[in-house]
Amino acid sequence: MAKVTVISGDVVSSTSLVKEDRLMLHDRLKDLFGQLSSKFDTYGRVLKGDYIECVCRMPAESLAVALAIKSYVKSIEVQDGEDSSDQNRIKLFKTHGIRLALGYGELSTFDTDTGVIDGEAIYLSGRKVNEHSGRKKQRIVIKQTLFFESNEATLKDQFDPVMGLLDVLISKATARQSEVLYWKLMGLSEDEIAQKFGVSQSVINQHSTSVGWNAIEETVAYYHRTIMRHHS
Repeated sequence: MAKVTVISGDVVSSTSLVKEDRLMLHDRLKDLFGQLSSKFDTYGRVLKGDYIECVCRMPAESLAVALAIKSYVKSIEVQDGEDSSDQNRIKLFKTHGIRLALGYGELSTFDTDTGVIDGEAIYLSGRKVNEHSGRKKQRIVIKQTLFFESNEATLKDQFDPVMGLLDVLISKATARQSEVLYWKLMGLSEDEIAQKFGVSQSVINQHSTSVGWNAIEETVAYYHRTIMRHHS
């Protein structure tokens, strides 16, 4: 079977969100997967409200998909926590949004009708996300939230530093900058985004520059070229 990329994700500090925000987040993630399916021909689903799986049939586009997921989640506005512990955790949500792992490999089973997904790619991504999950820890320490996993060492060596740098860059983005990044990854022009937001193109350009769009765009293109060469 041809190789795919499975993106597994775990929303950061989701249990500290108020009930209304958790429900809203679940609905927004379902909407997101509809948009991603139309743009990138992906299959995505939400499990247990805060855990996601997304199969990218075209693995060269999987970094763009992962960054779209991450920027989308970071753009969601949520309420602050009632006590200091919840406030600290929600600050982590606003900073990181979601922990994602891209697993590149084969799938032995991929049945969208029954929802059965099994094989190397989903095993790699799921194992990495669960390895770095802070669910069972009283104090969450987050060092990185974006990973590439493959049994092909050459690809891992190429992409590990890329994921680390992108993670740092996006963690510094505001909610509005993240929203601009999401729509740019979805293929909208700055004029189209400006019209959607009801602001000038120069405002969108400023957000785009602040989030480091040029570097992100070049990195996504580099990832696409590398996977395409490897995949052919």
